[in-house]
Amino acid sequence: MSCIIKYNRIEIVHRESILMPILKDGDSPLSQSTQNIYGGQAVIEGVMFAGRNANVTAVRRKNNEIKFYEVPRKTTPWIQKLKKIPLVRGVVAILESSAKGSQHLNFSMESYAEDELEEGKDESAAAKTEEKKGWSLSMIVGVAVAGIISFIAGKLVFTVVPALIEQLIFGHAFKNIIVHNLLEGAIKILFLLSYLYIISLTPLIKRLFQYHGAEHKVISAYEAGAELTVSNVQRFTRLHYRCGSSFIVFSVLVGIVVYSFFHWDSLWERVYLRVLLLPVVLGFSYEALRLTNSMRELPVLRFLGYPGLWLQKLTTKEPTDDQVAVSIASFNRVLELDRQGVQS
Repeated sequence: MSCIIKYNRIEIVHRESILMPILKDGDSPLSQSTQNIYGGQAVIEGVMFAGRNANVTAVRRKNNEIKFYEVPRKTTPWIQKLKKIPLVRGVVAILESSAKGSQHLNFSMESYAEDELEEGKDESAAAKTEEKKGWSLSMIVGVAVAGIISFIAGKLVFTVVPALIEQLIFGHAFKNIIVHNLLEGAIKILFLLSYLYIISLTPLIKRLFQYHGAEHKVISAYEAGAELTVSNVQRFTRLHYRCGSSFIVFSVLVGIVVYSFFHWDSLWERVYLRVLLLPVVLGFSYEALRLTNSMRELPVLRFLGYPGLWLQKLTTKEPTDDQVAVSIASFNRVLELDRQGVQS
């Protein structure tokens, strides 16, 4: 094992030995009431998981090594206080997650770019220069189409553009604001589904969505108390109630309701209200996601989470065994760091 300390981060490279499962059947078959709630995100050729003590990303290099990126979690008192306030906590959690997730995404991009450059070592200097330029551009495009951009900018575009389109097409067709809001919501859903389908056809994003599925499978296996082996994890579904994809659906549905309480007389006023009410919509959407997750075991109410699960059929793909192995490695490292924190 080699360890490189760089820029206050620890990069650890091991071979496949890391995949020996840390969570055994007899280790700690925790119930849902005592388990920690873990979440994560897919990155380029890997998965990030957030633990109590650190956020960990594992990526597979082209030489089959699994490389780790660990960032200790620091508690900020005033942020923790905000996270206890309903509606406010959702906006805080989303912005915090977006900021921290970008660090891990950058790490995965750098690792992937290193592999691409090493693969072209034998080419001429001119060819290598062109390859590097091409890779930089493709990485920027890949990250953009994957939606891993500034959350606020992306959400503003997704909020404002459908309102403009609906106003241009149906602005003088109806006077009922609720009808306009429903049509705006339908345009948002169509826009979202089309966007996700188109980007899922590209090889880079398809693999990203496969790692997204691997992340969900590992969390589901852990929550079920299963031993974290590749064969066990692969038996679980790639869909999960707490996914950010579900949050996107809720933000559309909640927006239809929230916007219906406010009257507008012009296009400018309509757009202004959408931007002003965005934190309110995000806050209510977060609470709705928490509610549906807590009710997912109730036969009658579990359908509340179905729209988000349906959307995940686009944002996740069935992972390969190698991709699941990377996800398990990342999650095992998170569990290991959490146990070290408890022991210390």
